[in-house]
Amino acid sequence: MIPESFIEPLQWFSDELKGSLNTESSVDADIVHKGLILYRQNSVSQLKLGEDGVLGTVQDVIPVKVRLDLNLPYSSECSCSTEGYCRHQLAVFFKILAHGSGSVSSWVDEWRQPLREKREAKTLGLDRAKDLLKTAGYMKPDYQTWTKAFRESFDQIVGSGNPKPYLVNELFGVYARRLKAGAPFKQEWKNLYMLIGAVVSFEKLLELSVNHEHDVAAVDRYYRHLFQNILDDIEDLSNRLSIQSMPFAFDEFIEQLKDDTLPLLLSDFSLEFDRVHLFRLLWSDLFKKKEWREEVMKQLEAVPNKNLPVTLGLSHLHLLLREDEKALALLRPLDEEITPYFFYWMEQLDNKRMEPFVIEFVSRIKEYLSWRNDYYACRSFMKMATQALTPFCSETNRLDIYEKALAQMLPYSFHEYEYFLFEKKEYEKWMELQTYVGFNFDNVSKDRIKILTAEDAPILLPLYHQAIQADIDGKNRDAYKQAVRKLKKLRTIYKKMKRIDDWNLFLEMLLVRTKRLRAFQEECKRGKLIDA
Repeated sequence: MIPESFIEPLQWFSDELKGSLNTESSVDADIVHKGLILYRQNSVSQLKLGEDGVLGTVQDVIPVKVRLDLNLPYSSECSCSTEGYCRHQLAVFFKILAHGSGSVSSWVDEWRQPLREKREAKTLGLDRAKDLLKTAGYMKPDYQTWTKAFRESFDQIVGSGNPKPYLVNELFGVYARRLKAGAPFKQEWKNLYMLIGAVVSFEKLLELSVNHEHDVAAVDRYYRHLFQNILDDIEDLSNRLSIQSMPFAFDEFIEQLKDDTLPLLLSDFSLEFDRVHLFRLLWSDLFKKKEWREEVMKQLEAVPNKNLPVTLGLSHLHLLLREDEKALALLRPLDEEITPYFFYWMEQLDNKRMEPFVIEFVSRIKEYLSWRNDYYACRSFMKMATQALTPFCSETNRLDIYEKALAQMLPYSFHEYEYFLFEKKEYEKWMELQTYVGFNFDNVSKDRIKILTAEDAPILLPLYHQAIQADIDGKNRDAYKQAVRKLKKLRTIYKKMKRIDDWNLFLEMLLVRTKRLRAFQEECKRGKLIDA
């Protein structure tokens, strides 16, 4: 039996492990299977419980040492070469689980359960889809008939019972195939049918998430990609429809779709970005009548206690009506979380209208990155921002805005900013930036050193002085050799600047300061910096 204090951390570790290992991954399945074999062969020994977690030895081809961190599972370690979880960690986990009165067989069964349920759900979904195909004849073009069929099909295939988050992707795949099977033969009607089906699917997926209380973490993990796939389909289909000459028969469909999509903006679910993106896509590409846009604007303005999507929807309608200042007036009081919404507008607007939105966007970047406070997310945002700003700043010659954006995005934009400054020959700013991040002389390419030596030699003086001192502080023979090589290059720069007296004074003071460093003095003699 294990101490009472370890039971709760062990349960937490067990749940985390169960969620981290993917039942559909052959690699993860192999790790669990081989860990189970090692455990059942009594290969785990020297089990110890301590403050650092669980320690154990596993006799595999060679003995390996394992440490399980019950508080931070990803910090667990094994002396084998495998990265991440390995069979040895699983073997030790199964051993400690058994000591804690847990059932190893039950854990493995529960871990495999989602895969079994997915297969069963897919089979059941296919059966339901087949039944629907038997009862559904060819549907003539009719908005109400189509949307009713989509909703009933979704409810029967995806929403029946109490679908767990990890089952939604499989069931939705069956539903999507069923939806495509009922599409009209004529291409123009097929595009309209698929667009309406995609919008209804988005709506039903949101509805399912809310009704079955799938939180954001569950949605993100198991079927967040479905929303993005649907949005990509809607963008493609609405673009196709917008560039073709639509029959008059489409008018009724488009108008009813317009009315049905507005509630998506008012939904309480937290996928705000996706809902706003859907609204902007449809109102930009498909719902183009001025009277429609003005009518919906009045409806949104009448909404009490406007949520973020409603406010952003209103801003977008103002933009579509070319009321740019009104759009900005709604955006300016909002906090930093709206910053990513500017990307779509910067992509859609022409250069003449874009400048005030670019300026507003750049003014928000620093606060937004502080709010995110996640390196990878901030780095990704920085790349998106530079890609979005580059065309506008280049075409309008507003490199000052581009530079300001790069400065706002430090330290994530360091490489882009230092390249920008060097290419513009703003060497003093470039040097200040290097100092800001902690300069490493050895990271500067030889080509750049040559350029700086030829074009702005004085800028190199503090760089060389700093690098030479860093080498001397290394206090080993190789570091001293590096320092001497840099000293010889520094001497060349002083000569070029006709400041040989300053060089002699600097070298004299350096030698006095390092007179106890015999090896360094010897390297200076070998390098002929001083007389032997």
